[in-house]
Amino acid sequence: MTSDGGRTRRPTMVDVATRAGVSLKTVSRVVNNAPHVQPELVERVLAAVAELGFRRNHLASSLRSGQATATIGLLIEEIANPFYATIAGTAAEVARQHGTMLIIASSEEDPARERQLLRDMCARRVDGLLVVPAGDDHSFMRAEVELGTPVVFLDRPAGGLLADTVLLDNRGGARAGVRRLVEAGHRRIGILLDSIGVYTMRERLDGAQDALAPAGAPYDTRLVREGVRDPAAAARVVSELLDRPDPPTAFFSLNNRITLGAVEELHRRGSDAALLGFDDFDMASLVPYPLTVIAYDTRELARTAAELLFRRIEGDRSWPRTVVLPTKLVDRGIPPR
Repeated sequence: MTSDGGRTRRPTMVDVATRAGVSLKTVSRVVNNAPHVQPELVERVLAAVAELGFRRNHLASSLRSGQATATIGLLIEEIANPFYATIAGTAAEVARQHGTMLIIASSEEDPARERQLLRDMCARRVDGLLVVPAGDDHSFMRAEVELGTPVVFLDRPAGGLLADTVLLDNRGGARAGVRRLVEAGHRRIGILLDSIGVYTMRERLDGAQDALAPAGAPYDTRLVREGVRDPAAAARVVSELLDRPDPPTAFFSLNNRITLGAVEELHRRGSDAALLGFDDFDMASLVPYPLTVIAYDTRELARTAAELLFRRIEGDRSWPRTVVLPTKLVDRGIPPR
């Protein structure tokens, strides 16, 4: 904007309120991602923001001294899970290299909790966000993104929001693994998963179907079990499937917690069924049962997302991108003598 003296100045919230024809309080509520603002008013404020070139660092100047907090937020599913612990550790390492502090929160797979935590982090004026999403609707973040807060989603894509995303090749990894089982002669493959509502589970299940169809192998829904949430449940389901008159000759577990339970039951029963598991895990080479895991570099997943976030914080305004990282098949376990 140009001042009366002809010099360019940064737009303020007052300028946004004037251009949008709303009160300063309304602009503040939109900026702070407050609930219950009429959609029409949100759109008018965001249109004024875009027209005036009002950005988050400009907002920072109007709300406090300095333009950055030197903090970023990371929202993960559960801190105790080794996968997310590795993501957190790697993100903290990258943040430290950029002179920035990392704030970590856990959504516990609860979309309502996720929404509240993301709003809380935005209220703390973090410079950017790394998010492993729990829900499938992130349109509530649109105002914050429009105001200039960089957000990078990892492991799963956002819903209803155009944003940078870093993913694993879940579908391709599952396809390659199940194809190996099919090439070894297996046609009855038991598939164990957590929830079809989770993006990664859907992608892995689709990959399995991709491999079965060209080989003429049946996708038997009677051998697909959902709701397998921990090793104990996995052991029970494997036992039930093995007790069928026509049991599977192979199993595909869609995460490492399921794999642990499957290994336990297959070993206990002296089974010779093949086992394929998505996710590598500590001590996988020492489990008393041969298996193949679909492995990937968790640190690279987190590092790629964090570095992308810092490029955005430093001014990269290119179109949002999706990065897909590769997986590989690795033989683990100790074969019987």
